[in-house]
Amino acid sequence: MGKLFLVPTPIGNLEDMTLRAIRILKEVDLILAEDTRTSGKLLQHFSIDTPMHSHHMHNEHKTIDGILRRLQNGEQLALISDAGTPAISDPGFLLTRACVAHHIEVECLPGATAFVPALVNSGLPNDKFVFEGFLPVKKGRQTRLKFLADETRTMIFYESPHKLLKTLTHFVSYFGEERPVSVSRELSKLYEETRRGTMAEVLAYFTEKPPKGEIVIIVGGKK
Repeated sequence: MGKLFLVPTPIGNLEDMTLRAIRILKEVDLILAEDTRTSGKLLQHFSIDTPMHSHHMHNEHKTIDGILRRLQNGEQLALISDAGTPAISDPGFLLTRACVAHHIEVECLPGATAFVPALVNSGLPNDKFVFEGFLPVKKGRQTRLKFLADETRTMIFYESPHKLLKTLTHFVSYFGEERPVSVSRELSKLYEETRRGTMAEVLAYFTEKPPKGEIVIIVGGKK
């Protein structure tokens, strides 16, 4: 029986790639990549010539059976996403669940995950928190926000730059103008920025300065 490795990749700064991750990616028989073009640049940088296959949200249901057969035949496979840890708002959960159901060993390496540095440097309580990832775009969005309005733990959201103002506006409506928030963007990259303040203050800031890059929003819980 083979083994599946879940291997985190840098969210920006390539120096965040661990020595162990590089070794595993060189040793496995095949790398499953969310986007082979993006991952190809990473592998080239670290002189990794292991073959790659595409494994993403649009084909993962169709490819799982073939991947399981390879693992059952004794191959060692690694799964990587474009950035960060697989299965955290990225493909990986379905394959991991299938491996567990078929008694195939799964090992997740520690490594980069965007929400951890955003949470820790927010200055908001991090002893208890809830990870929400991306909110529903349309159906179910209002219902979810109404539910979260009474959440007392710190909340973590992912958002794209062109939707940040819309999301912060919704947060003002459901959580209030004075709710504390921290918005981090371009984590580990050259133009990394974290903006902290009340919901109204941070919304005003990004209204004046439209954001770029992937974004993590940390919202204080209801007191």
